[in-house]
Amino acid sequence: MNKRAFISFDIDNDEGARRMLAGQAKFPDSPFTFKDNSVKKHLPGDWEAKVRRRMDNVDVVIVLCGTKTHTATGVASELSIAREKNKPYFLLAAYSNKNCTKPTSAFASDKVYNWTWNNLKLLIKGNR
Repeated sequence: MNKRAFISFDIDNDEGARRMLAGQAKFPDSPFTFKDNSVKKHLPGDWEAKVRRRMDNVDVVIVLCGTKTHTATGVASELSIAREKNKPYFLLAAYSNKNCTKPTSAFASDKVYNWTWNNLKLLIKGNR
């Protein structure tokens, strides 16, 4: 059975990378389904409560790291929420040819993994 993934990403800078990742969920050999995505912080109401509810229904959180992820406060909050909910997560480099940064809430020990199809499948399965 495929894992349901929440993709956390910098909506202002990495929407294209998120679309590519969501597209990979449609591959015949994909080990994950794309369930929810990041919520813009200025949504009406309590956006963190919305994220918490969305994360209740996922198996893994993929933190897509771009060049400005360290400035994306929403991504930092989503990673903190994932940890509070004990959701497995991993950091994925959105670009192979750029310096990808971690969210500010990431641990120093959190590795940013290279984004290849084979690597992604292994990470989804828990190989990290």
